[in-house]
Amino acid sequence: MIGVPLCDLCANVRRWDDLDVFIKICGITNVEDALLATALGADAVGFVMSSSRRQVSERVVRDIVSQLPADVMTVGVFRDMGKARVVETVNTIGLRAAQLHGSESPATTRWVAERVPVTIRALAAGSPDLERFDEFGADLLLLDGPAPGSGEVFDWSMADPRLVSEPMLLAGGLNPGNVADAIGRVGPYGIDVATGVEADSGRKDPRLLRAFMTNARAATPPQSAEYVGDTNQRPFDWQEEDGPMENS
Repeated sequence: MIGVPLCDLCANVRRWDDLDVFIKICGITNVEDALLATALGADAVGFVMSSSRRQVSERVVRDIVSQLPADVMTVGVFRDMGKARVVETVNTIGLRAAQLHGSESPATTRWVAERVPVTIRALAAGSPDLERFDEFGADLLLLDGPAPGSGEVFDWSMADPRLVSEPMLLAGGLNPGNVADAIGRVGPYGIDVATGVEADSGRKDPRLLRAFMTNARAATPPQSAEYVGDTNQRPFDWQEEDGPMENS
């Protein structure tokens, strides 16, 4: 991990040793969905900052972030955007994490990681880059399907959390009907969903979102799942010595 220790960033999202899986709701486009997700207990919400049917402007994201609880991780999702622009965006509109979801190299990812609080590197299942993930310097791996953002489920046997030493977020086709099975079979640190809780593109369905959260929280990870990285650098302990970080 590169940059500021995660435990120094924010306070009281949850302890690492809690049994609950870390839940990120991505593709947020409006404040109503963001507030609903956090009210239901989401640990993080994601905003697509690059070209996409779910893309939102910096002005809209800044406004949404300003209305969220201070203990929620706010994530900007970027795809092959200039590294300086990624850092500027994260640090000027109040985001707490950059998710790089394109072809960003290890060098680019490390450069970003040195300048933002938290970095998530997304890779497709089966990517050869998984074998050198430590070179990216990211705090978390987001493992997606072969067609990232498609909402399609992939073979979960390709999603062994022990592939990398950093915590893994599982994405790709998750929905209320399969999320408990995914957690039970894979045992990821966290999960990421967008399409699986949408009413239509860019808007969340409250019933699907509630069911997803309920089923994810009720899921039982496999007994063999355990963290294999540096136990002194486990992210999202979020205990800050000097109090919560305020939105910028």
